[in-house]
This record gives sequence, C-alpha cells and structure tokens, in this order.
Amino acid sequence: MSIEKIVAKQYRDKVNQAVKQFGDFSIHPQEGWLRTVRTALGMSGTQLAKRLGVTKARVSKAEHDEPSGSVTLKTMQSMAEAMDCKFVYAVVPNEDVEAIIQQRAKRKARLQVKAASTHMALEAQSLNKEQLEFEIERIAAQIIDKMPSDFWNDE
Repeated sequence: MSIEKIVAKQYRDKVNQAVKQFGDFSIHPQEGWLRTVRTALGMSGTQLAKRLGVTKARVSKAEHDEPSGSVTLKTMQSMAEAMDCKFVYAVVPNEDVEAIIQQRAKRKARLQVKAASTHMALEAQSLNKEQLEFEIERIAAQIIDKMPSDFWNDE
C-alpha cells in the first residue's frame, strides 16, 4: 500500500470515528446549545456575562444568534469555557467516508458506461443490464483505486 493510500486511510478512519461519536448530535436544540447548557447549569445570563466580563446584552445576542448560525466560533468557545464546558466543532459526514466515495465513483462509472454503451448500441453491440452493472462496479473499483485528481469535479 502506498504512503498516499495509508495517509488517506488514516484521514478516513478519523472522520469515520467522528461520525460514530458525533452523529447523534446532528439535531440542535431549538434555542441553541449555549442557552440550553446555561439553563441546564442553572446559570443566569447575568452570571454568565459576569464570568465572561461582558454585558448581559452580549450574552443574549450570542444566544439569539447561535440558532441561525451567525455566532462566531470564538464566541462559542469563550462562552463554553465560561460555563466550564468544552466547545466541540466538527464537520461530520452523514455516512462513513467509504460510502460517500463509493457513491461518487459509481456515479462517475455510470457516466462512462453510459457513454460507451451508446456507442456500442450504434454498432449493435449493446450489453444487457447485468453486464452494464458489472462494468459499473468494475470501473468504480478502478476509480476508487486510482482516485484521479478530477474525482470531485462535476461532469
């Protein structure tokens, strides 16, 4: 196995671990995590503001901005720390990385097979459905193995 493939596998394993750990956190509380955690701790907005060294209005604004996604990561982290919490930021795929890559490779393989089968049909050499699926799987495996630089380019 090449160094590039080993490194790619390490990255995939790391992301897949995040999917396992954080996949259940995809549903955010309607009022946002900041207000939810502060309320769960029994901490008032004024108390949090004092711990942060800011005004209560600033805490209210951050809690209001979080559900719409307009609060900064820096603000999230400082508020979490002021509540004796960790701020965790992650980009978590909806499914494991291999499945995403497999779907993309099959899509690219289908386009290649479709183009080739059109030419073959013109020459009365078309493949049946089973043969087409075999070719799609074969070409998808080749694409995954080589991971061409245009893999994520849209056709």
